[in-house]
Amino acid sequence: MTDLTVRSIRGGYPNAEEIVKGIDLDVRAGDLTVIIGPNGAGKSTFLKLVAGLLKPTSGEISLQGKALQPGNAQAACRSGMSFVPQERNVFASLTIRENLEMGGYLLRKGLKDRIDEQLSRFPLLKTKLRDKAGNLSGGQRQVLAMGVALMTSPSVLLLDEPTAGLSPAAADEVFELVRSLAKSGIAVLMVEQNALLALEYGTKGLALVAGRKAREETASSLLADDEVRHLFLGRREHGQGAKQKTEQGDRHEQV
Repeated sequence: MTDLTVRSIRGGYPNAEEIVKGIDLDVRAGDLTVIIGPNGAGKSTFLKLVAGLLKPTSGEISLQGKALQPGNAQAACRSGMSFVPQERNVFASLTIRENLEMGGYLLRKGLKDRIDEQLSRFPLLKTKLRDKAGNLSGGQRQVLAMGVALMTSPSVLLLDEPTAGLSPAAADEVFELVRSLAKSGIAVLMVEQNALLALEYGTKGLALVAGRKAREETASSLLADDEVRHLFLGRREHGQGAKQKTEQGDRHEQV
């Protein structure tokens, strides 16, 4: 069964021109679907409509066959969806443990077990439990943000530009973590400006242009398509992948 189903979704921000103009999408367990497109294509707006942070003007979103109430983020969370925004995705003044506890706010029981699960999944967090989240590096904050989002054991994880502002090395490590989450059976839908790298890790790609779906194919086929690379990704020499070593040395921000 498809974990996330989106049908003819349209919408945007109140009192503004419609940004997303009728998009269909299916995301299954184990998928890492990457949303790419030029600036202003509606990528992040689409993700917020799916998450329930914005109310669509029309269309339907369902999780595992059950329709979600439009524009209701809490209901989406209770149904098995978690969203990690690009900014302000952790509580900077709280410790790592306190952030995880906030992620489990909706849980009625089993909070300690869920925290232990995230510490096992992300060993980095275990060594910094008493540290304030605001003292973490950018890559470490993204790891914590994913740990917080996973506290509710979602079936669908939405990520809005998880590598924004990170060094190439830190971005690679975050992508590795995201891919491992998808392989564990979570359906992942991710918006990324760093499209070339994201497609190297993804299983499926969705290209948006002016709020509409332009292409939907396997990530590898989009990555190999010269037209797509030119229109959406910019130029890059063949063979330069996510694993290429750079010469930035100590400037790399490690997760």
